Amino acid sequence: MFIQTEATPNPEVLKFLPGRTVLGEGTRDFRSPEEAAASPLAAELFGVTGVTRVFYGPDFITVGKHASVDWPLVKAPILAAIMDHFTAGRPLFAEGAEASAGDHDGGEYEGETAQIVAEIKDLLDTRIRPAVAQDGGDILFNRFDVATGVVWLNMRGACSGCPSSSATLKAGVENMLKHYVPEVTAVEQAL
Repeated sequence: MFIQTEATPNPEVLKFLPGRTVLGEGTRDFRSPEEAAASPLAAELFGVTGVTRVFYGPDFITVGKHASVDWPLVKAPILAAIMDHFTAGRPLFAEGAEASAGDHDGGEYEGETAQIVAEIKDLLDTRIRPAVAQDGGDILFNRFDVATGVVWLNMRGACSGCPSSSATLKAGVENMLKHYVPEVTAVEQAL
């Protein structure tokens, strides 16, 4: 098995490509060792000194590290854990654990607002999320405030905590959403 690695715009996150399906559909973000207990692989990755975050994409895994730890110290143990997991054929999730954590839809929307939210989600799914996934991350709809026109989005994976994520939101995502959905006035990151 050969695992490729790719740098991401976030210097504290590396993207690992095991050359096989990881989740297939959806994404899953582990922000703590407690959350990682749902996945044997994520739990093992959190066992590597300095690992602060694990994110599963369709065919990749991104791993975040603490800024005080250098990649040469943690990259080999991460690669070994990923390789051991996949070559042993172990399941990605513990029995009964939820495989995909979906987006938060901020409640039910009705009428014209429901149509606006559907347009926003469609743009996210077809144009924005595929580009963000190339950098080892994901971006999910959180909510839309119809009174102000503000769209709240969750940044996940390599995008969460990335120094360029605010520029991505403002220069890229906000401009696109404002262009295609005139009711959108701004985009903000939900925490």
